[in-house]
Amino acid sequence: MVIVAMKALVLEEVVCKTAEGGGVVLIPSFAVGRAQLILHLLAQAMDAGRIPDLPIYLDSPMAINATELFCAFPAEHSLDTDDCRIMNNRVTYTRSVQESKAIFADQGPKIIISASGMATGGRVLHHLRHYLPDESNTIVIVGFQAANTRGAGLERGDAEVRIFGQDVPVKARVISIEGLSAHADYEELTTWISALKEPPRKLFLVHGEPESRIAFRTHLEQTLGWNIELPEFGRSFVLD
Repeated sequence: MVIVAMKALVLEEVVCKTAEGGGVVLIPSFAVGRAQLILHLLAQAMDAGRIPDLPIYLDSPMAINATELFCAFPAEHSLDTDDCRIMNNRVTYTRSVQESKAIFADQGPKIIISASGMATGGRVLHHLRHYLPDESNTIVIVGFQAANTRGAGLERGDAEVRIFGQDVPVKARVISIEGLSAHADYEELTTWISALKEPPRKLFLVHGEPESRIAFRTHLEQTLGWNIELPEFGRSFVLD
């Protein structure tokens, strides 16, 4: 939570600076987990007066549905009833296409959270096409960006990205805030699997970048002495 709090301060600074310049903060976000975390951080900061009282739009039907589930079952998540109340008082949910398009009519500073998190599809593409060419705006990257995605290109500093068959110039500021991932890190994963009463005959690592999986395999082999496999495309295994 200390890391998240530190990253929240960075997010707040970005919002304040962008709002002072009359710009828009656009956050491409994964719909489940990440969107709710960002929305919670923004709502808490706004409620405490640490960032300006700006319109916040959650423009993703899946993220909206997930947020409602979070709030319907507070005992199953970290957000309690008060957290949800503060969020719901601060955010505008845009379910329909018409509501999504209406966001552009709001000419003042605002915050838009929209999927997909890697800008590979979804409504965020319309917002990127609209807001990227304006240097007063800020695009905030809050999650891992896989290679060859638009999000990776933005994070890399590409001068333009291709959206709907057009090359869109990147004039907006692009900020990457690492450390807001909902995924467990290698220490948390090690703690979790170490709780198994008996080691598995074989452990398959199937998620993550190649160098990260190799490093994690080495770590587990040295720490637990387990038999680790890194499956590659086309390989088969007999499980007995």
